[in-house]
Amino acid sequence: MKKNMIMLFTILSIFLNAQSIKTKRGIVSLDGVHVAKISNKSNEYTFLDLKETPIYTMQFIDKGIVDSVRDSYVTLNRVYNRDKTLDLDYISPSAFSGEEKSAVYTSIKGLKIIDERGINIKNLDEIFKNPPKRKLDSKTKDAYTTRSKIDRLKIEINNVGEILSNGVPVGYFTNLPVSFGSDDTVYEKSFLDIEVYDAKSKYIGKYITTTKQIKTANGKIFTLYREMSGRASILKFPTYKAIAERMAIMDPSFIKVQDKVTVGEVVKDGVQK
Repeated sequence: MKKNMIMLFTILSIFLNAQSIKTKRGIVSLDGVHVAKISNKSNEYTFLDLKETPIYTMQFIDKGIVDSVRDSYVTLNRVYNRDKTLDLDYISPSAFSGEEKSAVYTSIKGLKIIDERGINIKNLDEIFKNPPKRKLDSKTKDAYTTRSKIDRLKIEINNVGEILSNGVPVGYFTNLPVSFGSDDTVYEKSFLDIEVYDAKSKYIGKYITTTKQIKTANGKIFTLYREMSGRASILKFPTYKAIAERMAIMDPSFIKVQDKVTVGEVVKDGVQK
C-alpha cells in the first residue's frame, strides 16, 4: 500500500510539473504565457523575441551517408553572431510531430534556450561555448566512418567509363549503355551486367542490373539501395559512382590511398554478405 501511494504521488508530481507548450499563429507559449515568436522559410525556423527581433535559427537536415543509412539533425545558428554554427540532435514531443513543434520542443526541453521569461541569451551563448555531443547510434557512426574513407579516395567517373581516385585512373567499367554519362543513374535493365576492372584489367566484380546487386570476384554480394517505404524513389537506383564506391568498400585491394590505408571493411549493419 505504501509503495502504491509513493508511485501515485510521483505520477501526480510529474503531471503537475509538466509544462504546457503551445505554438499558435507564430507565437510560442509556455504555461499560457507568450515567451517567443517563430517564423519559417522552407526547413529553417527563425526564433524571435516578443519584440520580433530575430535571435537564432534552427534548420532541419536530413541526408544520406552511405547506402540506406541517413542522418537527421538540426543546425543551430545565432543571428547576432554567425561566426559558428552547431550540428545538434533534436527531440520531438511525439513521433508524429512536425518540424515546427520539434524545433520549439528542442529549444525548451532539450537546449533550455527558451524559458518562462523568454529567449535565454546566456544559455544560448553557453551552448556555443560548450556544444553538446551528438548521440549517434553504432550504425550511423559506422556509416560516417565508411563515408570518410570513401571521401578520401575522391572517386570520380569520366565520360568514357574510367574510374579515377584522386585524379589517377584506377579502373574502368565495361558493358556501358551507349547513352552513358559519368553522373547518370543506372536505370537500365540489361542482360549484360556492368563489369568493373582495375587499371591492370583484373576483374573486380559486376553490377547486376536486374537485381540491383553488386557481386565481387571473391564472391561477396551486396544489394545496392534497397527499397524503403517513403524513400523508394531515392534509394532504388544507384549512380555509377556509387557502384565504384561500394566496390572499393567490398574489395580492399581495388583502390588504395597513398598512406596504404584501404577503404574496404565489412558493413556492420548486417546488409553486406
